[in-house]
Amino acid sequence: MTSPPPQWKPHHKLLFLLTLLLASGGFAQTLYVPLDNRPPNWAPCTWGRVQCPPAELYRGREGARPLDLSTWLINTPGERLVASLDALAYGGLVQSREVALPAAEALARLAVLRAWKGKFGGQVVAFGVIPRHPDAKHRERNLEVLRALEGWGLDHVEAPWDDALPGSPAVQEAAALPLPTRPGADESGQLLLLRTLAPGLRVRVWYDDPGAAARPTRYEGIPLEDSVRRLLASGGMQAVEERPDLALLVYTGKDPRQAVLTLLRAGREAPVAVADVAAVNRGDKRLMDYLLGIGRYPHLASYASWGTPANNLGSALAQGGLFLRDLEGRLDRLAESYLQYLYGEVGRPWVRRFFAEPLLEGVDVLALGHLREQPLPEFLGDRLELLGVSFPWRRSFEVAVRFRRVP
Repeated sequence: MTSPPPQWKPHHKLLFLLTLLLASGGFAQTLYVPLDNRPPNWAPCTWGRVQCPPAELYRGREGARPLDLSTWLINTPGERLVASLDALAYGGLVQSREVALPAAEALARLAVLRAWKGKFGGQVVAFGVIPRHPDAKHRERNLEVLRALEGWGLDHVEAPWDDALPGSPAVQEAAALPLPTRPGADESGQLLLLRTLAPGLRVRVWYDDPGAAARPTRYEGIPLEDSVRRLLASGGMQAVEERPDLALLVYTGKDPRQAVLTLLRAGREAPVAVADVAAVNRGDKRLMDYLLGIGRYPHLASYASWGTPANNLGSALAQGGLFLRDLEGRLDRLAESYLQYLYGEVGRPWVRRFFAEPLLEGVDVLALGHLREQPLPEFLGDRLELLGVSFPWRRSFEVAVRFRRVP
């Protein structure tokens, strides 16, 4: 077995704490307004690197009250802000599809971004989602709002498109906008935090199956390599062929053994982030078995398999970059990603088999018991302990996990 890259050797505890202390001054002044409180969007609020609105402002599927978010924002100073336009204008992703709000009123609500920038002088990075088809009732309103932001003087505004299945107009709508666009939605907060906190990352992209790069992926509507290129640009990253800071392995599911060989080659140059895009909303057990079997999983830069291809690509890149030199943070993200993989593999099917939605109180306890029956990997000598699970939207699709690593 190839030894782990030298940058993943455990640091002395004192050096690690000093690194966090030096870094914390910047992180504490970065504000983040999530799209909603589903785990992929809310997760950065638990990482100790950003300041978020109070959790109680996000009310599950009901969304947030835009006035509450704006009031919190205009009274909270910072040097950097990453914000969801849909949360501030409509209350969240679901509300952006359903709320009958005139474009002028939505833009009036978004004026808080310019007010915050004028008051505190901070950098403003924002994203607004081109909604999923056919769910959205007010597509043209949403597009009108996005078009109007071009001259606002914000530092960066982009428009990811959500779930472009066959028949969706989203790709064509994106092409007509005067903003950077790309596939995805729920990874956007993570990816734009990378752009804000650690721009300029040099990334070399590897594919388990190079032939898959030119083929369109389900939910994106464009070739896989185009999705990768756009996501790299979104995160402020640079694609390179030599001297990378990070390697990205795009796993399409053709041959897990070949994927591991590619990973080992990539790992000679840089830490490897793995985006499993072989399926949607779950990882490939064959690949995970290989990664655990040869002891490579704890040495990855990051791993993502929880969503669509764009979700997983963006999440893997963001977490790989944000925690590139933070051993403890990296291990926590890998543990969290493994538990999300495990839930997709054995938890979600079990919950859907036995329980109707909306999920009743107590299902979280039963699901926790089921997941605790599964073996969990170690992380550089630490034992992974699952402490709790919850269903923030009372449905089986997404789960929030609590855990700890025990020496």
